[in-house]
Amino acid sequence: MGTGSREQEYGQSGAMGGHQGPRHRQQDLPLRILVPTQFVGAIIGKEGLTIKNITKQTQSKVDIHRKENAGATEKAITIHSSKEGCSQACRMILEIMEKEASDTKIVEEVPLKILAHNSLVGRLIGKEGRNLKKIEQDTGTKITISSLQDLTIYNQERTITVRGGVEECCNAEAEIMKKLREAHENDVASLNQQTNMMPGLNMSALGIFSSGLSVLPPASGLHGSLSPTNYSPLLGPPSVMGGLYGVPPSGALSLQQGGTEQEVVYLFVPTPAVGALIGKKGQHIKELAHYAGASIKIAAPDNPEDPERMVIITGPPEAQFKAQGRIYGKLKEENFFTSKEEVKLEAHIKVPSSAAGRVIGKGGKTVNELQNLTSAEVIVPRDQTPDENDEVFVKIIGHFFASQTAQRKIREIVQQVKQQERKHQQMVPTPSQPSK
Repeated sequence: MGTGSREQEYGQSGAMGGHQGPRHRQQDLPLRILVPTQFVGAIIGKEGLTIKNITKQTQSKVDIHRKENAGATEKAITIHSSKEGCSQACRMILEIMEKEASDTKIVEEVPLKILAHNSLVGRLIGKEGRNLKKIEQDTGTKITISSLQDLTIYNQERTITVRGGVEECCNAEAEIMKKLREAHENDVASLNQQTNMMPGLNMSALGIFSSGLSVLPPASGLHGSLSPTNYSPLLGPPSVMGGLYGVPPSGALSLQQGGTEQEVVYLFVPTPAVGALIGKKGQHIKELAHYAGASIKIAAPDNPEDPERMVIITGPPEAQFKAQGRIYGKLKEENFFTSKEEVKLEAHIKVPSSAAGRVIGKGGKTVNELQNLTSAEVIVPRDQTPDENDEVFVKIIGHFFASQTAQRKIREIVQQVKQQERKHQQMVPTPSQPSK
């Protein structure tokens, strides 16, 4: 979808020193709201005076995405500030819209519409909708959430519509954002733990943050005001994450192995899930392949009764990461696994038969260490006949991060074996080194 266009951005630059109050942290979840297009002019005000007043009073940075989605009846506004600053800015914007609606009589009511990444919404709703019902009761509002069917690969945000008076809507905004921030903070904490498990992958470049903001040291240019259509969603347990503002093109992704080497992974998914993965007229699988930069094919079943179907994913490591993550997320999203159940899939990768022994290790030591490190089940079936390329299968079973970590570690072992074999072939007799 390109890199998006930079939109109007209003806010305090920090040149005033300490008079602006505490600066919000980079990983804080911004408040994103949708406003009717006809009210945008009033929110900005003559020569931008109204929005400048909002940013000054609330010590916030406000991005108004005016030029995106031309012709749309609503525009997104992103507010970066402390939670109090976000709430204050939201109240001021609502009051402006109420006044404008009253003066112009264009619309009868102006609901508050909050945008939230799909990965956070389940925790906002709560078990059997309890969290949402409590917020409705406590604030005297009516809250609805847009359907999962409205989501696409490129837009993973859902719209939370709050109906009530300005005061009631503002109280609901504080409660809704409190729940969303808690969910986001838990995701960030889980992600920070997982980054230690995934050496070699530049996670900030892959874009796996539910907030749309990087918590790792940002690369330059990650502060653009991009619409939800520019998000790069990645959904995968233990928490489901997605979307980094200003994700660099795939060429900017770095791997310690340094390769754009094509990898093939055979991922097994429940047979009933195949239709959801393909989508109407193949739309979903096409979007997924384009988003991930991978080739994705679903193999024909050997037997119509087979409980699982094989998905063949071909692409470099970062494409594997994105494609597999999105497939895990889709299965959870479409309720092929219950809310309490972790999505665990089986993946097969091929390794040279000469490296299979190294993956197992002496007395199974390496494979056991691999399982302890990654929490994935790793199986190298015995008595396999190598294929025409002298390769054998390794099976990996686990949740998304476990499977990814195991895949990376096994690829590392294979690289080491290949390097040793190359050295051995090139070796020229040299005088033996004196023993120490």
